[in-house]
Amino acid sequence: MDHGGRAMSDAPKILIVEDDPQIAGIVRDSLSEQGMLVEVAADGVTMDAKMHALDFDLMVLDVMLPGEDGFSICRRLRASSDIPILMLTSVSSDIDRVVGLEIGADDYVTKPFVLRELTARIKGLLRRSRLASPRVESQRKRLFRFDGWRVDPIRRQVHDPSHARVAMTTHEFDLLLAFCQNAGRVLTREQLLAVTHAGLAGPIERSIDVHISRLRQKLEVDPRDPMLLKTVRLGGYIFTAAVEEIDG
Repeated sequence: MDHGGRAMSDAPKILIVEDDPQIAGIVRDSLSEQGMLVEVAADGVTMDAKMHALDFDLMVLDVMLPGEDGFSICRRLRASSDIPILMLTSVSSDIDRVVGLEIGADDYVTKPFVLRELTARIKGLLRRSRLASPRVESQRKRLFRFDGWRVDPIRRQVHDPSHARVAMTTHEFDLLLAFCQNAGRVLTREQLLAVTHAGLAGPIERSIDVHISRLRQKLEVDPRDPMLLKTVRLGGYIFTAAVEEIDG
């Protein structure tokens, strides 16, 4: 009995914010069959209430919602939360996809979508955010430190020099971790794509550049004149900070 309770508590908790009951039901049933705990909200108000009651591991967020739209919700959540967000839209425009990435979405799927692909994207985000692995805390804890910043690869947390936690999307954290592990080396967009899978939903270079821009907004004193994360002409990006690996 206890084992069953533990299994349920370890199951990833997914919140689907979608006002089409048929789509929400299909996605909910599919994810439930994969062993996930799924809740559905038809609008931002219901979403807020459910998030207040339960800590979710990932959100599937429709763009077109009654009242507050998905872009506004994503922007609002990113002010205080690093929950992985996969956005759904019936608009296949690259402009809308890039807007979603710029405001902090982790991935982007257009309707009509293949359910198997959507499920794979969700599992990928969960895996990269380490939320699908309940035993991850038992791993040996090592931290990266640079210029007063601390990066915890196990808990996937970032703290600034004032010790305040800085919320980051899955892709932003993956990029920062890759830079910490390869400080002083030029990383091409293709190498960064392999680390983050950030180009799955659209053009590779634009996706990576958007995530780099957001990362600079959080790390740099002046993002327009970056000192830590520099662009290498015709090369990619280089992290110039002196990074040390320490025991947690």
